[in-house]
Amino acid sequence: MDLNCNEIIEKLDSGEIKIHQIEKYAENANQATDIRRKFIENKTNTTLEHIGKYSIDMTETAKKNIENQIGTIQVPVGVVGPVKINTENDEVIETYAPMATTEGALLASVNRGCSVIRRSNGCSVAILKNQMTRAPVIKTKNVHEANKIKTWIEEHFNEIKEVAESTTNHGKLIKIDPIVIVGRFVYPRFVYETGDSMGMNMVTIATQEAMNFIENENDIHMIALSSNFCVDKKPSALNMIEGRGKSIVAEVTVPKEVVEKTLKTTPEAVVEVNYAKNLIGSAIAGSYGYNAHFANMVAAIFLACGQDPAHVVEGSIGITSAENVDGDLYFSVTIPDLPVATVGGGTRLETATESLNIMNVKGSGNVNKFASIVASLVLAGELSLAGALAAGHLARAHKELGR
Repeated sequence: MDLNCNEIIEKLDSGEIKIHQIEKYAENANQATDIRRKFIENKTNTTLEHIGKYSIDMTETAKKNIENQIGTIQVPVGVVGPVKINTENDEVIETYAPMATTEGALLASVNRGCSVIRRSNGCSVAILKNQMTRAPVIKTKNVHEANKIKTWIEEHFNEIKEVAESTTNHGKLIKIDPIVIVGRFVYPRFVYETGDSMGMNMVTIATQEAMNFIENENDIHMIALSSNFCVDKKPSALNMIEGRGKSIVAEVTVPKEVVEKTLKTTPEAVVEVNYAKNLIGSAIAGSYGYNAHFANMVAAIFLACGQDPAHVVEGSIGITSAENVDGDLYFSVTIPDLPVATVGGGTRLETATESLNIMNVKGSGNVNKFASIVASLVLAGELSLAGALAAGHLARAHKELGR
């Protein structure tokens, strides 16, 4: 059916066309976006001038990243760095990094942390784990049957692994652990390696195929493919301990004179702030985030680089530690749950591609480098904020830069 823009809007008004069906009648996804936006403007008596200004091509975006699109939003993007990273392979990464935020003072603070890291001959980063999870819930007849299916899954792991991996060229099923029984419900946690993609779609498809096999071989019923035992997009003790996405530690030893000249405080003061705030303060709050503000850095680089912003809640958990070592400041961040990617998802967006290219991490083979950079920025932000608190400069910085 050949319709012009006004005719499509008229049919939207009359209800003949649903808002999600515009692509069927428009010339392409970009025109469909403009028509949908005009319809919403008419319906809500608004002008969406800035939402309607964008340079990305909606053709692939509408297929893979969003539905019912009307345009884009704009978040200011800045850069910090360079940050210097010493990897486990004895390679040195030194790069600027993009961060997108509306919080004044954040990039200034992280940039100061990057300066401290450079003056300390770089930070060291170790990636401890690389895994993505999906955990269905199975219903059995009774607790005896529940225990039997747990044992069956453990004994037939190799067969399940073969079935799951038949759906992907990159995903590898590492283990199914833990397998938890509650009453007659069974919760097996499938754990995969997913290469350079964050991997949620990959592991979902693989686990569905595995569960089809398990159901065919046993008298059980899968209630849901995701049971919340994954644990996806929620803070949890399980992810804190077992890890999800990338599990990373970043550390730096800051000479006493750098602490004094750049952070305007002392190693002893930073250690005390970290103990009182990040450890005891978090403990009395019952928090899974024993840190000052992991989420700030994770969110800003996620927005700039096309990562799933809902995973910021996972990236916000972790522990900041500080010690006085022979007068110098040892400072580290442990990030057990950082789902990141350099291929797939939002990384294909034009702006995300450019941001990833700033760090030379776009595409296959680069996810560990990208994760290391994210961890180094979290370290820089934590170090700078702890220093500001120890020196009593936090309110002043926000007054000057965050108004």
